[in-house]
Amino acid sequence: MIKNFSAITLLLLSTQLAGCFPAVVGGATAGGIMAADRRTSGIFVEDQGIELKVSKRLLSYMDNAAHVNVTSYNRVVLLTGEVPSEAQRTEAENLSREITNVREIHNALVVGAASSIGDRSNDAYTTTKVKTRFISENLFPANIVKVVTEANTVYLMGIVSEKEANDAVEIARNTEGVSKVVKVFEYIK
Repeated sequence: MIKNFSAITLLLLSTQLAGCFPAVVGGATAGGIMAADRRTSGIFVEDQGIELKVSKRLLSYMDNAAHVNVTSYNRVVLLTGEVPSEAQRTEAENLSREITNVREIHNALVVGAASSIGDRSNDAYTTTKVKTRFISENLFPANIVKVVTEANTVYLMGIVSEKEANDAVEIARNTEGVSKVVKVFEYIK
């Protein structure tokens, strides 16, 4: 009876500890990403909050015909995707400006039909290819450049030197599936 009790207790305890593993590994991963990032941890968290706040605000305004992605890096907001009218494009930018701590907006929204799931999957694959090439080329720390792809256009964000920016653009430009590269960098000396 005691052996069964010990086995059951051990089993229950192991299931509880298994839930801690992703939290510990996830926390360590997030800490590693922030350590390699040139933003402070406070700005890193602020950027996540800005993305959520802008997305929520836009979701309440936009209709189902819109497809808007919000990316924030060092409090600079990049809007990508498609909206059905110029009025919604303008309104998306105006609503984004109302969010506290947003420094700048880059509105790359296109007026037109929303992209398909297949197009979005292709863009995600292109982003992965660019990031993978950043790692394999090893010309700069790969985590200092954020990559966003929309309709085969690659947007590059980060706090970089001029050389790092040029290297990132060259790698992205020469990645299969990329039709255009747009720099949304902040430069350091």
